[in-house]
Amino acid sequence: MDKVLVIVGPTAVGKTSFGIRCADLFDGEIISGDSIQIYRGLDIGSAKPTKEELSKAVHHLIDIKDADESYSVKQFQELCREKIADITSRGKLPIIVGGTGLYIKAAMYDYHFFEEEEEDDLYEDLSNQQIYDLLLQKDPKALEKIHVNNRRRLVRALNIYEKHKKGISQIKDEQEHKPVYDCEIIGLTAPRDVLFRRINDRVDQMVNDGLVEEIRGLLDQGIDFSMQSMQGIGYKEWKAYFNNEKNKEECIEDIKIHSRHFAKRQYTFFNHQMDVKWFCDTKEALNEVRKWLI
Repeated sequence: MDKVLVIVGPTAVGKTSFGIRCADLFDGEIISGDSIQIYRGLDIGSAKPTKEELSKAVHHLIDIKDADESYSVKQFQELCREKIADITSRGKLPIIVGGTGLYIKAAMYDYHFFEEEEEDDLYEDLSNQQIYDLLLQKDPKALEKIHVNNRRRLVRALNIYEKHKKGISQIKDEQEHKPVYDCEIIGLTAPRDVLFRRINDRVDQMVNDGLVEEIRGLLDQGIDFSMQSMQGIGYKEWKAYFNNEKNKEECIEDIKIHSRHFAKRQYTFFNHQMDVKWFCDTKEALNEVRKWLI
């Protein structure tokens, strides 16, 4: 299997600089594993690498979408795997850097998506209850997570069953969720008080760097807070400010709180979903990578 280095961890822990260091030391190219850095114009709030940082290593999957476009985990999986194949074919080491856990897991593991199964409602003459009863006969386990009034998901589950002759629940159960690459997953961490201080300092720096002006510019271009690109922490909190519901200081505090909560969720996801080796000391982390590459 192709080798892929993966660098994960909570927000503000230092993944970007560590990834650049690894790219330099191990002849690698970086693939962003962040769900917001893909959007052009969302630079400050997404903690996108600076022009100086981008000049130090080749980066992929940054600035590939306009802010009014949608993006999915499945799209990331496909694009990321294309980049891994390309980078590997040129004798370089693919290095995924990011904190969007589901994106990274989808790319690294045998994760199958079903968006391609979406079809027109072939059951338009049936009521929700009739569709529910039909699915109950074919894939009752699917109904553990689908309400009788969620017609779209009921129809989707039936379409999947008709195409594969097995239910979505069975298909998911059959997936082993094993890595499809020889991946070394390095997690960067820090004591909680240190990490939270870094998060608070980063938010303050973002505001000083012009975050509010960046968002005002996006709004002037027709981007609004309902769009997917604006759902990230650091952006969505400003809706209340621009609607004159909160002042600047309140929005800044909201971002800090949400960022700290997000960091906790990142730890939970990575610890439960992926085989991560955690390091506070980047020198120890680099030595671990060296041993893996031998």
